[in-house]
Amino acid sequence: MLSRVWSIVLKELIQIRRDPRTLAIVVVMPVMQLILFGYAINTSVEHIPTVVFDEARDVQSRGFQAALFTTGYFDPIGEVDSLDAVQAAIDGGQAKVGLVLPPRFSRDLLGGQGGQAQLLIDGSDPNTAQTALLVAGTIAQARSVDLAAARAAVPRIDLRPIVLYNPSMQSVNFMVPGLLGLILQFQTLILTAFAIVRERERGTLEQLIVTPIKPWELMLGKILPYVGLAFVAVLIATGVGVYWFGVDFAGSFPLLIALAAIFVLSSLGIGLLVSTVSRTQTQAMQLSMFIMLPSILLSGFMFAREAMPSPIRELGLLIPLTYFLRILRGIILKGVGLEVLWTDTLPLALFGLAVFALSSLRFQKTLD
Repeated sequence: MLSRVWSIVLKELIQIRRDPRTLAIVVVMPVMQLILFGYAINTSVEHIPTVVFDEARDVQSRGFQAALFTTGYFDPIGEVDSLDAVQAAIDGGQAKVGLVLPPRFSRDLLGGQGGQAQLLIDGSDPNTAQTALLVAGTIAQARSVDLAAARAAVPRIDLRPIVLYNPSMQSVNFMVPGLLGLILQFQTLILTAFAIVRERERGTLEQLIVTPIKPWELMLGKILPYVGLAFVAVLIATGVGVYWFGVDFAGSFPLLIALAAIFVLSSLGIGLLVSTVSRTQTQAMQLSMFIMLPSILLSGFMFAREAMPSPIRELGLLIPLTYFLRILRGIILKGVGLEVLWTDTLPLALFGLAVFALSSLRFQKTLD
């Protein structure tokens, strides 16, 4: 009996050796999961990009800034010369927080009236917004105590926060746009990942080989049906988010559809690339899951990218969902237009064209 079982074991080992793609996925996947989960999953938000509009420009205003930035929770990305510039930096996603110090900040602070400071916070990410509110309020109180002890007076920093885009800081407003992008990628990636593999497994690839169609024409013909399905999914998912979950749609729906088309091109191209390098539908599914994992963890869907180490954060820039999530939240929550979103739209479009071209080149009209 043991000899018969051992013969089956040897047979399976030979089969595994003949399938290096599956073997590589089985070996690499746990290591990649451990690395990504270890570095990307960090619920404590730090290094929040902050822009400063300091009209006082004196010792007290600089001291308050230094107290904020030495905590490690806020990272200064520059100073601007107007309140509109602060708003533009937050609209564009370059900053999550804007600190505004008026000209009378030091005079009112030392005069006992309370030095007013305004804190503009991007509320589209409630976790980041709550961290900014808590830390900035604590620093303002601590700074006031230090000044009072030093001057034997009662100077007080009157910090007035304003949470933009999502004043109630409800997590549903943050998650629903993210889910829209994630579901759209998952659907298009999975559907197209089986496109060529299914033809190969059914034995119908030979019929495509003898046709006078070019590789890029075949790729285009494969993805067009899924483009239609993807747009139906966008319409349904957006309707559910707005009318069922009550997420306010602040921006332009036609712009959302247009930019979603660019994202769909990227996702379909990745799916076709997976389909061309896979021999079986099982391999295609495994590779699709292999791609989806970093998309979920590194794109900012669940965890703030500001909390990730720099190498992991830079790795997220290679993921199309990273750009599309900023587009979705920019349109739905902030109501911004293409004049702000072009910095995310351009790399997304270039990625889509590159991966679709690579898929076409990778597909060869042969059975090998």
